[in-house]
Parts: sequence; C-alpha cells; structure tokens
Amino acid sequence: MKQKKQNVRKFTIGMKKKLVVLFVLVLLAFVGLGVRLILITKNNGEEYEKQVLSQQEYDSTTLPFRRGEILDANGTILAYSEKVYNVILDAKLLLRDEKYLEPTIKALVTNFDLDASDIRTYLKEHPTSQYYILAKKLSYNQISAFQEMITPGTQTYNADIQGVWFESGYIRKYPNGSLACDIIGFTSNDNNGMYGLEEYYNDTLSGTTGREYGYLDDDSQLERTTIPATDGDSIVTTIDGNLQTIVEKYLREFNDTYKDNVRQGNGANNVGCVMMDVNTGEVLAMASYPFYDLNDPRNTENLIGMPSVDEKGNRVKGESVFDSGVYITEDMLAGFSDDELYQNYNALWKNFCISDTYEPGSVAKPFTVATGLETGAITGNEVYNCKGSLEVGGWDIKCHNVYGDGYVSVERGIEISCNVAMMYIGQAIGVHNFTKFQKDFGFGLKTNIDLAGEARTEGLTYSASNMGSTDLAVNTFGQGFNVDMIEMITGYCSLINGGYYYEPHVVKKIVSSSGSTIKSVEPRVLRQTISPSTSEKIKQYCEKVVMGEEGTGRSARPAGYRIIGKTGTAQTLPRGNRQYVVSFMGAAPADNPQIAIYVVVDRPNVAEQSTSTRLATTLVRSILTEALPYLNYPMTEELSEKEQTELAELRDKLITTATAEGEDEEIKEGLAPAEGEETAETAENTDETSAEDTGETEGEEERGSIWESFDRDPQTGYYVDPDTGTKFDPETMTAIDADVLPEFSEGLPQQPSEGN
Repeated sequence: MKQKKQNVRKFTIGMKKKLVVLFVLVLLAFVGLGVRLILITKNNGEEYEKQVLSQQEYDSTTLPFRRGEILDANGTILAYSEKVYNVILDAKLLLRDEKYLEPTIKALVTNFDLDASDIRTYLKEHPTSQYYILAKKLSYNQISAFQEMITPGTQTYNADIQGVWFESGYIRKYPNGSLACDIIGFTSNDNNGMYGLEEYYNDTLSGTTGREYGYLDDDSQLERTTIPATDGDSIVTTIDGNLQTIVEKYLREFNDTYKDNVRQGNGANNVGCVMMDVNTGEVLAMASYPFYDLNDPRNTENLIGMPSVDEKGNRVKGESVFDSGVYITEDMLAGFSDDELYQNYNALWKNFCISDTYEPGSVAKPFTVATGLETGAITGNEVYNCKGSLEVGGWDIKCHNVYGDGYVSVERGIEISCNVAMMYIGQAIGVHNFTKFQKDFGFGLKTNIDLAGEARTEGLTYSASNMGSTDLAVNTFGQGFNVDMIEMITGYCSLINGGYYYEPHVVKKIVSSSGSTIKSVEPRVLRQTISPSTSEKIKQYCEKVVMGEEGTGRSARPAGYRIIGKTGTAQTLPRGNRQYVVSFMGAAPADNPQIAIYVVVDRPNVAEQSTSTRLATTLVRSILTEALPYLNYPMTEELSEKEQTELAELRDKLITTATAEGEDEEIKEGLAPAEGEETAETAENTDETSAEDTGETEGEEERGSIWESFDRDPQTGYYVDPDTGTKFDPETMTAIDADVLPEFSEGLPQQPSEGN
C-alpha cells in the first residue's frame, strides 16, 4: 500500500508555471488577431465591403433562357419570347454613403416614373435590404437611358448612382392575339407551358438556364465566369394561318348570329371545326368557340355566355331537363369562388376539338357501311324496306322519317341518312366484327395527337362482350357511344384515302435557335382500315349526300365545287331533353379528296335543335367557299346567278378588309369571276336557283306520297301531320323533336360527366 502512494505523480509548481505561460501566449495571439481585424476595418473596410457585396450580388446569378418560337406552316410567328428587365434596388449598397442617395433617387424617378417618397420610405424601413423590385418587365428601350448612366465610359455615366441593377428575364408574346388559341396554349408566370403546344412541347421549347459566378483572384479583384443559357428549340406547325383565320372568322360570325337567340348565352354550348390533310394526317386548322386572347387568358369577359361549371368542373344544370345549362353573365362572375372561377377558365382554355366527347350521330353511318363492305356482310347492292322504325331486342327504334323511306339501297341509305337501313346492315355485320372495326377506325382509342388534353374514350365505347343487339342497332347510326372530334375526322380520312389511317399531328418540324432542323415529322401510317375498293364506294356514297337530289348535306356544297360528306344529328343525355349535337364531316374535291373538314355544333341556341343540321352544313359551306380558292383548287361546277352574286360580294368584302388592314388588295384567284367575265363553269341559265337557296328539292316528292297531303305552317315553314299535329322539317323530313332512341339501358357504356 505504501509503495503505491509513492508512484502517484504530483501537480508541481513547475507545471503550473508552464500552463500560465501557455495561456498568456494564446491570449496574446487572440489580441494580435483582434488588432489586425481593427486595422483592416479602419484602413481597408470600404474596399473589402465592395468586394464582398459585389461577390454576393454576382456569385450565383441565374441567366434565363429564351423559350423557342412557335410558327405556322408559312413561317408566320405565332408565339415568341421577348427579353424584359426588372429594376432591382440594393438598399444596403445605396446607403453606405450619403452622397449616393439623392442622385440615385433622382435618376430612378426621371427614368422610370417612380415616386421618390415611396423609395425613401422603403429605404428608411429596410436599410439592410439587398433585393427589392422597383419596376417589372420593362423593355430594353425603357431601361437603356438608365443603363448608360451606370455604365462606366458612357457620356451620361454618373458614379454617384449606386445600388440599382437589372434582372433580366423573358415574357411570352402572341402577336396574333386569340388566333389558334386552342392549338397554341400559353405559359404560366414561371415560363412553363399550359395547354396546347406550349404544354405538349414544353421540354422542347424550354432551354437550359445559364449561370454567372463571381470570385476574388489573388489580387483581391472580382472575377466572373459565365456559363451562357441555352435557348429552347422552335417548332414549325402544320397549321396554315390563313386557313385558321378563315375558320375562326366564320365560327365568330356564327356566334354573333345566334348569341342570345332563344336563351341567354353563346350561339351554342360549343362549336368546333377541324381541317385536315386527308393523305398525311396534318392538321391544317383547328378551332373551337369561344376564343380567348393568349396575351390575356384570364380576361373574364371571355367567360360571359359560356355554360357555367361548378367547382368540380361539372356543367351546372338548368331548372328543367330541357335547359341546356346555366350560362355565365357578368353579374354571376362576382359571385364565383376561386375554385369556380378556375374551373370556368379551364372550360374556356381546353380545346373542344380534342377534349370533349359526345355521341357522333349519323356521321358514323359511312363507318358502318364500310365495315359491312369490308367484312363481306354486304355487297352494296342490298335494298332494305324502311317502314319508319325497326323492332330490335324488344325496343322500337325509329328512323328520322317516322313514316318510312320505303325501299332503300345502301347508297340511298347514306344519302337520306336512313337509320333502319343501317340497323339491318349492323345485324348482318354482327357484334364481333362491328366492335373490331370500331377500334380499327380509332373509336375508343387516343389518336396521340401532339396536343395536350386529348380525351380518353376507352370506357365510352363497346366491346363484343358487353354489346347487345339493341346496342349494336343504335351504334350503327352513331348513338350509344362517345367520340371526340379528332377521332372522327382521323378515322374519316382513312375511309376516303384508300384506307390508310395516319396519326394526326400538328408539328411538322423542330428547329434549333440557330435555325438548323433537328427533327422532321413525317406522315406516319398506323394501319390500313379498309381496302381501296371499299374506300371508293364510300366516297361515291358520301358524294350523294351533298350532290344527290335527296342528300341531307346539299347545303354544305360551296359554290363551284363538288364535295363529299355526311351530316349528323345526335340526341344528348338524358334522352328526350330536346338537346342535340349537329355536325357535318366532308372532304374536297369530290373526285380526289385532299382536304377534310369536320364541324360540330353542340346544343345550338335555336328553338328546334333536332332539325338544325343546316347550321353545321352552312358553316362548312362558308369556310370552304373561301378556303378552296385560297388553296388553288379550281372550280368544276356551274354557278347560279345567286352564287355569282354571293361570291362577288365576298370578294368585295375581302378587298375592303385587306385595304383597311393595309394589306395587298389582290384576292386569291378563283374566288369569284370578275364582273362581265365568263368562265367555263358559269351556269348556262343564270336565273336558275340552286336547291340550297329554297331548301327544297325535286327529290322531296319521291320520298313518299304521304308528304303531298301535308300542309305547311305559314310561320315556320314546317310540314304538319293533320292527324297528329307533328311538325316535320321540309328539307330532311325529320319530325321536330322526335325521339329516335327509346329509353333503354342494355349494356350502355359509362357516359361522360356533365362537364364534357
């Protein structure tokens, strides 16, 4: 135990002295460092402060990229980005010396129309702030004078102007306002695309941000390294700006004509038009009304007259089943919640031509006939007896002519749009072949068009396993399943181009910011739907719809041209609500179709929607009357005196418009013969009135002798059945508001929401 105590070392006086010496040395070191910091602050503080501030300002500055342009097929710019500048105030830098205050404030007030008192107040309340936006999104012309005042070496340079710098960025501009708004879309505040091409090609149009770094070199000087931004690529579209202008002009005229007609609101819930190259799938024009200004997409004036939707995007129902909606008024806007306002904006911004689904109606009949021919279920020589209805699956399904069309050939079944003939053809086809060909034509499938927002219709069509006999019957004439416009016109092009189903597309080329081509989008055939021989018969049948004596689409024929097509009228849900979707789908020229056109009018603002197919056909006529001469298709048909007058008036109108806008007065050749001119196509008898002018045809009498016994209502012009009082349209012999479809629910697919 004693030995262990002797081994314990003691904390001696010598050790204590060493510890004290070490402590003193450390203390002296800290004192020396403190003295050095004081000397630096006293002698070089301002220099170091400048360097630190400068390094803070530029050390990690983001350099924005320029978003790529969107151009039409002719090279016209539809969207571009313009460089703009924010004026940034660095209060801490400005206030480091009193002498900088007044010159800087004076320069700001003079150049940017700012309030001096507001600037002084901010400086007083935020003396250490280094980032405050004084003005936003100014052009270079607006900042150039001030820029010279803070740039050394310029004539107006003033070294006493401090603490102000410019932050650059880009804003999206659309030089044509609302033109092609549904196709183009717009960008959000953070430069991301919303809707249309802007959204679909957002990654292509977006570039890569750059960066500017600052650092101090060995001599304590600020050096900068810049990694430049990479601008986005541009896209060249298939859209022809001139055709797009023509389409939108007539959609706007339609709305002007029928707005507030029998109810408050727009001329229809929706009106859409698509023009497509039959042999490539290129979309030449696409528009739906109402439009909106891409430079001001949140202008509430564009909402007025639209059907209102709720906070979930579902259409607000009217008080009665016969009301097609509740239509937005100026007074209603003030009561919208933020969610309701957003959903109504969304309804405005979306593209009806690709986003909304509906039952197509009789424009589906050529597809039914094509299926029958292609499968061998029919030869085209069949004749069916239409007695006005057909009993299928225990349901009595009517033809539009409830008195019957008599004996109807396949060709005449398309010409007069006989439901009964289609139902007989459907029975011959059978559910397996019918549903298979529906998929071949693209029904129930996305077309994958290069636009954001295309609807999915997979759950809105039948499969063979859930299609009953009644479902098959009504599907043959376009009821009981849903499509969207781009599906229908893409499938129709395959019917009339020899059977080739092209993938629809809106962009034809992607180019770099330097102008070199990065990618060319070539026409892409996805499949062959029918044989060329079947395609020829479908063209023959569809020509009868427009050019035949009994054709339901005679009013779609533009003056001087033969075209093909098919009309459509479809009941909406619930059945019996007297709300209809009317349409016309056609192509020109008739002998070799090159351009397809499809117009849909969803619940038009007229008293009798069931007989308003003419609204769609006359829209097509107006568009093609101007579009076909522009596309340099020669006239092939005789012109009546009235048609010559109409064309002359149109030519004068276009010349007046072009003159007022400072454009070339020369109007495209072929629009109308000049006064006194004769053409090979001019009518021999100029006093002859076309069938479209009177709404009557010689073929009317051939539809059945029963019509000869009906009187006409002097006010409406409708035929009136003396026994039942039922009114009939004199052109189509369709009963006013006659319910073609019974109330049945056999295997019906899921229907879209009321918001669609």
